[in-house]
Amino acid sequence: MPLARSLSMTSLNGLPQWEDEDLPVEDLLLFEVSWEVTNKVGGIYTVIQTKARTTADEWGENYFLVGPYFEHNVKTQVEACEPPNPAVKKAMDTMKSQGCQVFFGRWLIEGSPYVLLFDIGSAAWNLDRWKGEFWDASNIGIPFHDREANDAVIFGSLTAWFLKELSCQFDDKPNIIAHFHEWQAGVGLILSRSQKLPVATIFTTHATLLGRYLCAASIDFYNNLDQFDIDKEAGERQIYHRYCMERASVHCAHVFTTVSQITAIEAEHMLKRNPDVVTPNGLNIKKFSAMHEFQNLHSMYKARIQEFIRGHFYGHLDFSLEKTLFFFIAGRYEFSNKGADMFLEALSRLNFLLRVHKTDVTVVVFFIMPAKTNNFNVETLKGQAVRKQLWDTAQSVKEKFGKKLYNALLKGEIPDLNKILDRDDITIMKRAIFSTQRHCLPPVTTHNMIDDGNDPILNTIRRIGLFNNRTDRVKVILHPEFLSSTSPLLPLDYEEFVRGCHLGVFPSYYEPWGYTPAECTVMGIPSVTTNLSGFGCFMQEHVADPTAYGIYIVDRRFRSPDESCNQLTQFLYGFCQQSRRQRIIQRNRTERLSDLLDWRYLGRYYMHARHLALSRTFPDKFEMEPSAPLKTEGFRYPRPSSVPPSPSVSQHSSPHHSEGEDEDEDERYDEDEEAKRDRQNIKSPFSLGVLPQGKKKQHGEYRN
Repeated sequence: MPLARSLSMTSLNGLPQWEDEDLPVEDLLLFEVSWEVTNKVGGIYTVIQTKARTTADEWGENYFLVGPYFEHNVKTQVEACEPPNPAVKKAMDTMKSQGCQVFFGRWLIEGSPYVLLFDIGSAAWNLDRWKGEFWDASNIGIPFHDREANDAVIFGSLTAWFLKELSCQFDDKPNIIAHFHEWQAGVGLILSRSQKLPVATIFTTHATLLGRYLCAASIDFYNNLDQFDIDKEAGERQIYHRYCMERASVHCAHVFTTVSQITAIEAEHMLKRNPDVVTPNGLNIKKFSAMHEFQNLHSMYKARIQEFIRGHFYGHLDFSLEKTLFFFIAGRYEFSNKGADMFLEALSRLNFLLRVHKTDVTVVVFFIMPAKTNNFNVETLKGQAVRKQLWDTAQSVKEKFGKKLYNALLKGEIPDLNKILDRDDITIMKRAIFSTQRHCLPPVTTHNMIDDGNDPILNTIRRIGLFNNRTDRVKVILHPEFLSSTSPLLPLDYEEFVRGCHLGVFPSYYEPWGYTPAECTVMGIPSVTTNLSGFGCFMQEHVADPTAYGIYIVDRRFRSPDESCNQLTQFLYGFCQQSRRQRIIQRNRTERLSDLLDWRYLGRYYMHARHLALSRTFPDKFEMEPSAPLKTEGFRYPRPSSVPPSPSVSQHSSPHHSEGEDEDEDERYDEDEEAKRDRQNIKSPFSLGVLPQGKKKQHGEYRN
């Protein structure tokens, strides 16, 4: 038996590097398989798209993404080309000769990775035969009426067929790694293992099927994880065959990974296997050349949102926009899973606190959650028209005023301000003021909802009474449509809107990762998350004082719903009590956390999973270092030195904190010094071992 090559990693300039000179990437081929390659359905598309550049940099010409062919996606996202690898081309030609359409090209995203796309429709005539083969391999039957599951069988069978044709051409090397994402791609993994193909397999679940269904049913999920009759629950929801496909994929994979620690716990109970590696989701981070450019963008887009507010609240604009904070929640319209129910209850309590303490701060809250509508709300459109009319009137009067002032100054006279405006000007301004009179409250929604009587957000607003009254310090606006720069109401893209807000609030109950708070962090916007979201757990692990860095983590796992709601209310109230200076300092710290979410650093966990898969599949060729754990020492942000030992500055317990506290913090705060120290924290030496510390399962277990 030849001497096995040791797989370990070192860090060079912050990036992982191969330590073994005799193990070039040219000896390996990596295929990443997902239904969302070039095909946006949900968050997995974002994971694969943003990770592609880092993976392509590591693997070069030996990295391929595998997905389904959809003509409308390919026309706009993919540039056709010939496969650079002759073995890949031969495998494709074999499949084409037997009637299957296979498309190859470069995906036009960062990194420009190669994509291999299978036309599901061209191979559909094989469905019955492939369903029979899948039954023989797994004893899982697929009902004819579930189109998504049938498509998954076709896609998986094509993937396994391709891997078989490819692996037959190789003797000793290159070795093949196939990484499958979610149950839709899992059939290919199951068939590859049943056919004993020489392929190292990895399966990643981004959320368990049953977990999402159970949480949507308002069940106390996390406190009853070990109590569920899994087969019964899946059967009652008519997803038993999908659940079996997911579970079989998990147990067939050489290496099983999840995207967060909270999903790892869920998978242990729902899928009956502990993940071997947790692979957190990252983003491609683009740093500005000017350190505080993101603060300038916040100011610019905040002014755009203020313009919308001027129109929406015309006739009721009795609050100062300079002392108005913008909060928002965004995502799929999952009322309970996304925490919209708790957020609304906390807003009711926040409104009470702000009114009782007679604060001059006003909070405007946006709900950006797509729902069924039939058009814009007439009252909302009218508001923007009134605002524009007032602006035009003011500009007209200003122009006349300016000309008279200019002429008077040319003559060396100080104009009589009582005569500089004539009667017509006064009349125009009075008519403009009268046009702002309103006999109804500003609407709580920007669109006409198709079924507003059964809409959970609107029904909760009716129950708690947040109708945008003059006395309310919390105003609510439901925008049931994705944001667009072409909208006549709020002409901003999502990224621009987020940059203009002060706080993103995502108190999710079920959130395997959570890209929305991660995107806020990258843009330097503080956010609220929970310890039931993957992002929240990740930040708790890597940041000593998340609140000081603008990451507020609500405890929804170990507290009752009422206690969690009170904690969320206190976070929101404490944020309202911050001075403008404190918010600027906090945004600087939040933006610095973006390095934690960069794929250049988080990609190391995927590298570890691939090395572990190689060592388990080809133990005579590859081995992991036997005792070195996946180290993250130093991969952690300490409490900023300018924050006092007690949390009094970050979250004031009383509404009237002393000005001396602000001055003390300003004296302690040194932006350059804090930034320098934070940059050092993330560039610690790094090595890969068998499994992270604390894992119960030892190397070699689950060798299915």
